[in-house]
Amino acid sequence: MGAHLARRYLGDAEAEPDPLQLPTFPAEMGLPGRAPRAMVATPQQLAAGRVPLEQRDFCGHHLLRLLRCHRDAFPLPWHCHHLRHAWDSCQHRDYVMRMKEFERERRLLQRQKRLRQREAAAATAE
Repeated sequence: MGAHLARRYLGDAEAEPDPLQLPTFPAEMGLPGRAPRAMVATPQQLAAGRVPLEQRDFCGHHLLRLLRCHRDAFPLPWHCHHLRHAWDSCQHRDYVMRMKEFERERRLLQRQKRLRQREAAAATAE
């Protein structure tokens, strides 16, 4: 159960990215042809819709529609199940994208470390 903890704290911390920091490598490195992500809803729209700060992410536009539907169809929340499904799907895709980004960053850090070791070994061999 603690494999990820052992890898992070007992393993090589230099080649392990910090999940709370932004990626350090360019976005096109490792995943060619990838389009940059963009927010659909503006911060003003999210603030006007009273979206909580922790939910103002790339799926905020789906949450805005869902909250508006819940408000308009008040005693009947099942009228908004299609919007709830769209928001949940977006949240899942966002989670998967973040995990892929973390893994890409981890592999690129390991690659960078291997290249440095090779350069150091070549410099000492000369």
